Amino acid sequence: MRIIVPMAGMGKRMRPHTLTIPKPLIPVAGKPIVQKIIEDLEAVCGEGIEEVAYVIGRNFGAETEKKLIAIAAKLGAKGSIYYQDEPLGTAHAIMCAKESLVGNVLVVFADTLFKADFKLNRNKDGIIWVQKVDDPKPFGVVKVDSNNIITDFIEKPQTFVSDLAIIGIYYFKDGEYLRSEMQYLLDNDIKEKGEYQLTNALENMKQKGYKFEPGKVTEWLDCGNKNSTVYTNSRILQFMHDAKEKLVDDSVSSENSTIIQPSFIGKNVKLKRAVVGPFASIGEGTTIENSVVGNCIIQSNTKIKNAVIDNAMIGSYVEFTGEAKDLSIGDYTTTT
Repeated sequence: MRIIVPMAGMGKRMRPHTLTIPKPLIPVAGKPIVQKIIEDLEAVCGEGIEEVAYVIGRNFGAETEKKLIAIAAKLGAKGSIYYQDEPLGTAHAIMCAKESLVGNVLVVFADTLFKADFKLNRNKDGIIWVQKVDDPKPFGVVKVDSNNIITDFIEKPQTFVSDLAIIGIYYFKDGEYLRSEMQYLLDNDIKEKGEYQLTNALENMKQKGYKFEPGKVTEWLDCGNKNSTVYTNSRILQFMHDAKEKLVDDSVSSENSTIIQPSFIGKNVKLKRAVVGPFASIGEGTTIENSVVGNCIIQSNTKIKNAVIDNAMIGSYVEFTGEAKDLSIGDYTTTT
């Protein structure tokens, strides 16, 4: 099984956090978003992943590339780096990794986390994961027939046709076939709103007899902006707590402090007269003093003092003193 992860955009809606790191490397519940996605997919696949192919921008830098390769290596997989130099659509992004479109392939866009309790059936032609939504207008949706086969792909329907929204995870039994159909779009300059779209390739495959079925998840979690990411962090922490996973590292120093679960506390964190949680993720090397911190993501090597923090994202190497709520502070910031 190969996994293709298009993630070339830096994530403008997540600024200031994405000024220094790409959005897929922002931690949620103690792990980078992209690592959590890949680990969840490994559980769904039912057996090992042999390659993770990342499609990134060249501006991500060598350090980010090393981190991505390391994430794949932790799963015993080869990590491959491909570049998308222009934002020309989903099909174009996937085709940047065309050498890795071989055999069974999963394509996942790196701002979607999910909770699922199924195993992937690799004998299916293709599976497109969906989730019922109250308002399907902002999404691509699918229609299915009585045999649970997808009959139509509709992009952002303004009148109701279906409430099954595509969440950005796709399985293809035949990666080479997918590659040939996307190559056809590029060779013939077939665009939708100025971009080469994966859904056009899917439609062509469907018309030729390729059967796509919907896959369903029990929960779909978005990391598109600060508020949604903080909410996703809380849900992942709850899942981990319910599964009795260890959330507090043994190296944590706690002086007259209280940790309210579920909360993730990383290595060498120092708590002094602090209340942390619930739903807080605290990165390694961070110090929190005389503060109440909950429902937030605080990254590594940050210092928080005399603060009441809620619904917040705070980057690495930040020094924050004072009282505030609903924060979004990027890396290397100092406030007083």
